[in-house]
Amino acid sequence: MSPKELLYIEDALGHTQQIKNVCTDFSTQLQDTELSNFVQQIAQKQQQVFEKFYGLL
Repeated sequence: MSPKELLYIEDALGHTQQIKNVCTDFSTQLQDTELSNFVQQIAQKQQQVFEKFYGLL
């Protein structure tokens, strides 16, 4: 893997973690249960994306 490709994966990992953290935090602040669950599902999907990118290393 080239250094440029590694930097891309590191960036993607950082972005997916950031999105996951924002969604997790936001879902706890929502009063609408259905919307909170939806945002939590997005956070879980981002964790799956993170794991896939991490698996490339």
